[in-house]
Amino acid sequence: MLTISGVTVRLGAHTVLENASAALSSGWRVGLVGRNGAGKSTLLSLIAGEIHPDRGDVETTGRARVGLVAQEAPGGDATPLESVLGCDRERTELLAAAGREHADPMALAEIHDRLAAIGAEAAPARAAAILHGLGFDAAMQGRKLSSFSGGWRMRVALAGALFAEPDLLLLDEPTNHLDLEASLWLEAFLKRWPRGLILVSHDRNVLNAVSTHILHLADGKLVLYPGDYDRFERVRAERIEQATAQAARQAARARHLQSFVDRFRAKATKARQAQSRLKMLERLERESVDIERDDPAIRLRFPSPGPLKPPLIALEAASVGYAPGKPILRRLGLRLDPEDRVALVGANGNGKSTLAKLLAGRLAPEDGAMLRAPRLEVGFFAQHQIEDMRPARSAFQHLADALPRETPERIRARLGAFGFSGDKADLPVQDLSGGERARLNFALVTCHNPALLILDEPTNHLDIPSREALVDAINDFEGAVVLVTHDLHLIELAMDRLWLVADGGVVPFDGDVEEYRRLVLSQRAARGDDGPSRADGPAAEQAAPSSRDQRRAAADRRLALAPLRNRARDAEKDLARISAERDRLEAELADPALYADATRAAALARRRGELAAALAAAEETWLAAAEALEAAERG
Repeated sequence: MLTISGVTVRLGAHTVLENASAALSSGWRVGLVGRNGAGKSTLLSLIAGEIHPDRGDVETTGRARVGLVAQEAPGGDATPLESVLGCDRERTELLAAAGREHADPMALAEIHDRLAAIGAEAAPARAAAILHGLGFDAAMQGRKLSSFSGGWRMRVALAGALFAEPDLLLLDEPTNHLDLEASLWLEAFLKRWPRGLILVSHDRNVLNAVSTHILHLADGKLVLYPGDYDRFERVRAERIEQATAQAARQAARARHLQSFVDRFRAKATKARQAQSRLKMLERLERESVDIERDDPAIRLRFPSPGPLKPPLIALEAASVGYAPGKPILRRLGLRLDPEDRVALVGANGNGKSTLAKLLAGRLAPEDGAMLRAPRLEVGFFAQHQIEDMRPARSAFQHLADALPRETPERIRARLGAFGFSGDKADLPVQDLSGGERARLNFALVTCHNPALLILDEPTNHLDIPSREALVDAINDFEGAVVLVTHDLHLIELAMDRLWLVADGGVVPFDGDVEEYRRLVLSQRAARGDDGPSRADGPAAEQAAPSSRDQRRAAADRRLALAPLRNRARDAEKDLARISAERDRLEAELADPALYADATRAAALARRRGELAAALAAAEETWLAAAEALEAAERG
């Protein structure tokens, strides 16, 4: 479906892609990953045809339609439903043509036939279901777009891209504007996406659930891995380890050869052998291993708070809202102690941010009681704080403004705990990536050593290594943490309890995050939020097959898939056998004593070359077999 051949892209003096190549097949759901600033968004713009390469080609098969979510949120007097329906241009044009007078009845009949074929009658229900899955109830779907915030209007843009059903869908961090519930719906929706998909995401759970392949972008190069994100991470680490070990063996062999040359080059009796060793050295240099660099580690370290006695906060029959007499949350009975780890869950609009502001002291309860520990310092992380940073001022200047009595040395030490070392601390904020700005915000909200951290969607700009660093920082933090996030991985690894915000109240959720996930998906399935596809229409309205027919069909399908399963299994066995032989050979070649027997060393070196070729062929065979099986199972 998509072929990227020798592509180079330069933006000013910066080379984003350099001789990058990849080939993606129809039906693949590809997770595009890489560090912040690697060029993932640029690659999507390139595939969408918004920019052009300096060298190389990007080609899609046939007349494949490529869909990219608009960067500018839709607005105006149209409703979300009208905006989404308008994203299907063919349907819009056909409906307009059908409404005009036609002298030729056959032309009008063809228009109506085409409308029936594309499921035009079911389109409003399909668009409404997608909007509902993304958090728009029936009333919201009928409001003007101009009445929504930018984040909600970006949800409409996402809904439009999903509704249009392009042959290749490009999504760039689609969960950034979603709450946990909408993210779970989108994850389930994309798992069933039958066409091509390239998904940029830093959410490990989404990548694992959705991806059939991972495309890794680093140092301007693209490398494709079959499988989900966890498999990619494992295979890449193994490749780096193997390449590093092979490079070390080559370096040891080169030192051994160089030592022989240095010792015997001047001796007439050894001159021929020394010359032979020199040629071997030159060949080693040509065959040097290109080691893919591992990502540098990111560290976050929150400062330790002073000791405080429990509870930090206690609420007794408290109510809170924004207008007198109109509480958003009522009769709250909650308690936070030092070292508590609480994630707030519940649909968008239920009051999670309201509760966070109450706990942070930014809202006061209308009635009831709220007890706070004396000298309680709260750090509140929110997305708008990143947007409100002063572009021309540096990280050092921002923190110095917040801590006017601190020495420059202590300010730089604090910044170092958040990855701002050396000159990085003096760069203007406008030159920092989104992830770096988020780390600066962590430094700012923790600068007074808070005993309670309230983090409202802290991962939106963080790549996966930075998110892992955040997990470690939270787990090492000696105070309490209240978290609002759509990142299930963060909740699973760093939170101990869930508070469910729903129906005007807050109650502890009796279960873990996986149980909550299942609850949300089951509730949506019961309401029919999955949304019909374009194929749902008159042709799909047929009687369901009987249980006997279903069992017979399943048996026939297993029988038809058996040869493909056997082929994939045999290819995997061959791959394992060749890999095991290669590992034994590499261990033998790593022994310096081997090179005392030049004949055997040369024979083993030749066998290593044969195994490398055999391994590459086996990998191709296994990949082709696995893809054929996967395609047959989907079909």
